[in-house]
Amino acid sequence: MLIANRGEIALRIMRTCRENNIETIAVYSTADRDSLHVQHADASCCIGDGAAQDSYMNISNIICAALHLKADAIHPGYGFLSEDSRFAEICDTHNLSYIGPRVEALRVAGDKVLSREVALRCDIPVLPATHLTHRIGNLRDEVGEVGYPVVAKPRAGGGGRGILHVPDESALERCMSDRSLMRSIEKGEYFFERFLTRPRHIEVQLIADFGGDVRAIGLRDCSIQKNKQKIIEEAPPPHLSRHLRNRLFDAAIRFCKASGFTTVGTAEFLVDGEEFYFMEFNPRIQVEHTVTEMTTGLDLVWEQIRLSAGEPLEAAQTAESRQAPQSGRESGHEGHAIQARISAEWAQGTPGFCGNVESLQFPGGPGIRVDTHVHPGCDLPYLYDPLLVKVITWASTRGGAVQRIRRALDEVSIGGVKTNLSALQAIVESRDFGHGHYDTSSFEALGSGFDDFDPAVAHEDMEGPSRDAYSPPTGRSSIEIQQKEVK
Repeated sequence: MLIANRGEIALRIMRTCRENNIETIAVYSTADRDSLHVQHADASCCIGDGAAQDSYMNISNIICAALHLKADAIHPGYGFLSEDSRFAEICDTHNLSYIGPRVEALRVAGDKVLSREVALRCDIPVLPATHLTHRIGNLRDEVGEVGYPVVAKPRAGGGGRGILHVPDESALERCMSDRSLMRSIEKGEYFFERFLTRPRHIEVQLIADFGGDVRAIGLRDCSIQKNKQKIIEEAPPPHLSRHLRNRLFDAAIRFCKASGFTTVGTAEFLVDGEEFYFMEFNPRIQVEHTVTEMTTGLDLVWEQIRLSAGEPLEAAQTAESRQAPQSGRESGHEGHAIQARISAEWAQGTPGFCGNVESLQFPGGPGIRVDTHVHPGCDLPYLYDPLLVKVITWASTRGGAVQRIRRALDEVSIGGVKTNLSALQAIVESRDFGHGHYDTSSFEALGSGFDDFDPAVAHEDMEGPSRDAYSPPTGRSSIEIQQKEVK
């Protein structure tokens, strides 16, 4: 299996492959030549220069590498080409199994407007939005009908990127003075949607086979965000009523079936009180898949692989060889998991490498998982996502998981690189987070919205499952290829 990605997700996929006797091929840019995912693979191939468009987004070179090294399958990971239906189609053309859904489902998931249309056909609530406006003269009236505040959203892409907050009519006028944005709107690449000021960001993890069997296996709360980028996630979400939970499950399953989605994906919703609104569908593994794995016992990467191979959903196994239930709703949740994303912070436009990891210390003990690709002495290229480490904790109660994530973050030390670690510590130590009362506005309100943490909230059981260590295989081979055009 060729893994068309880098960093911690490439290592995560390799670990599952190794446990299931699947040989792996790493691809890398010149900036990632010494990265851990290259060292841990059975074979590797340089696919271009450091810039993503020359390497990890370079479909021709990735396909060339796969064919030259006789790969049977390609796993896209997350980001980069993971939601590109054209990439999946080219894989099919070259008889390379694409680990993910069919091309048609990728097209729907990759287009927010098409996804909204599917949701509406399924009677799933969506927020009011403009049509795809090609006549700028109608824009003011259409946005006025939606009602301020609104956000301008690109119809393609995800991860909160490209979204613009438009609180009032004067802000819309400023948008309309941006010629580049107006050209995108005229081409139908943007639309405007009602903005909720303090919603929760709740998502449903789904698995589906090619026979039409779909199951919602859990929920995650991803409301703690900085600049619309998730930084802390937990499963299951705190203070979510059983009635609302079941409605979210049902909506996610209806969307999944209507769009023809298969394998592993996530339906994302905004929740306001007991009401919810469909936001988007991610047809890939998520960065935060870890908290669902910790609370269900499923290896979601393995589920992706075996479901892509046509295996039935009923073969899904948890860590204790449980079967997922036949009802279509969640499998039995066990305990509570929280993930914190530690990222490098550097100025935009930093040339070359943003820093060298001079020293590194990770947490340990019961119920602790660390997913990372960094190691002492490694250089960090500024060219890619700044995510360095994911620290995940599990406990039998939410209070125990909160206490454990506090302790785990206190044990982390990364020398030589500026990170967001102190901000994460402030969040998890706050009273509001301890009580599970937060929303998408909470990070910005950190100074006043998060009070001192109340230790009485987090004092319960701290038992959790252990995680086996991983060692790299031996007997690697490595090649490099030149720029080629693949039709």
